[in-house]
Amino acid sequence: MKSFEQKIFPYLLLAPTMIIFGLFLFFPALNGLWISLTKWDGVNPQVFVGVKNYVTLLGDKSFWNSFVRTLIFTLVSVPSVYAAALGLAVLLAGGIRGSNFFRAVFYWPTMISTIIVGLTWRFLLGEDFGLVNYLLTAMDRTPVKWLTDPNNAMGVVIFVTVWSMAGYYMVMFVSGIKAISETCYEAARIDGAGAWQQFRFITLPLLKPTSLLVLVLSTVSIIKTYPLVYSLTQGGPAGATKFMVQMIQETGFEKNKMGYASAMTMALFLILALFTIIQFKLNQGGEQDAD
Repeated sequence: MKSFEQKIFPYLLLAPTMIIFGLFLFFPALNGLWISLTKWDGVNPQVFVGVKNYVTLLGDKSFWNSFVRTLIFTLVSVPSVYAAALGLAVLLAGGIRGSNFFRAVFYWPTMISTIIVGLTWRFLLGEDFGLVNYLLTAMDRTPVKWLTDPNNAMGVVIFVTVWSMAGYYMVMFVSGIKAISETCYEAARIDGAGAWQQFRFITLPLLKPTSLLVLVLSTVSIIKTYPLVYSLTQGGPAGATKFMVQMIQETGFEKNKMGYASAMTMALFLILALFTIIQFKLNQGGEQDAD
C-alpha cells in the first residue's frame, strides 16, 4: 500500500499550476458567469437580473448577425489554415535545399503583432493610397475596392488570417512529419506506392494527433480574432467583418453593458466548446487507426 507521502506528493507538484489556473482562469470564468446574470455598467453596484440578459440575447439580431459572420469566417479560415500549414510542412520537411530558410520565412509573420499585420495589409490594399491599387493603376487596370466592398473585405480578412497563422501551425506539422519513421515510407516505396499514396495512407493517418491539435487551436484563435480584423477593417464596411469578439468589446466597454457583454461571452464559450467537442468526435480524439 502506498504511503501517505506517495499519495499526497503528486498533488503537491500540481498545486502551483492549479493555483495559477484557479486565480487566472477558473475564478474569472465563474465571475464572468455571475456578471452575466446582472445588470452592471462597470462602475455602479451590480443588480441581479437572472437570465434576463440571455433572454434578450436570443432576440438580438445584431448579435446573431455577428454570429453568422463569425461562423462563415471560421468555417472558411480553419480549413484554409490547416491546408496551408500542412502543405508548407510537407514541402519543407523533405530536406529540400534551403528548407530551413523557407521555414523561417513562413514562420516570420507569426512573430509580428497582429495589429502591425493588419495595418501593413491595410496600407497595401487601401483603395486610394494602397500599393496594390497603385500598381494596378500603373498597369492601366481598374483599382479594386479591397476593404470597402463587403464581399472583398471578408475575403481579404480570411486571406490575411491564413497568411499570418499558417507558419505557426506549419512548425507543428513539420515536427509531426519528422516523428514518422522513415521505415514506413521505405516499405511503401518497395510496394510501389507513389508520393500521393504515401501522403494519403501514411502521413495523414499518422498525423491525426497533430491534426486535432492544429484544428482545435486554430479554431479557438480564429473565433477570438479581434486586433487583426479591427486594425484591418475596423469591422467594416457596414459591419461586414464585425465578428462576435468585436461585438462583445463594443457592448461592454463602449456601451457600458458589462452584464450583457458577459452573457455574450458565455455564449461564445459554449460555441467554442461545441466546436471543440465536434472536432474531437470527428477525429476520434486524435487516436491513430489501429491498422
